[in-house]
Amino acid sequence: MGESILVSIKKIIGLSEDYECFDPDIIIAINSVFLTLKQIGVGPEDEIFEITGKEETWDEFFKDSKKINAVKQYVGIKVRTIFDPPGNSFLLDALNKTADELLWRMNVEVDPEKENQNV
Repeated sequence: MGESILVSIKKIIGLSEDYECFDPDIIIAINSVFLTLKQIGVGPEDEIFEITGKEETWDEFFKDSKKINAVKQYVGIKVRTIFDPPGNSFLLDALNKTADELLWRMNVEVDPEKENQNV
């Protein structure tokens, strides 16, 4: 069985697995990030992937184990900036730039032709 999406994202944003008070808010944030990923072609092709709890795994969302770390990092950063944005504007800017770069790289990986369209 694969790694739980909810548990891994909670770990990235600094919450323990057993602290469940904010799970509904985190789930909503994760699902909104999955919509963004779906729009660039990352994740299941047939539908927008959503989680409802700890049961859904990264293996269900994305089959390419070599590229999953970029997806996890992107989802983690976006959920953090939605759920608990840093008070320091420099850190927030750095997180947003990292997320933008990851999104761009995933987009290019899914459709390499898009990289050359803006040149």
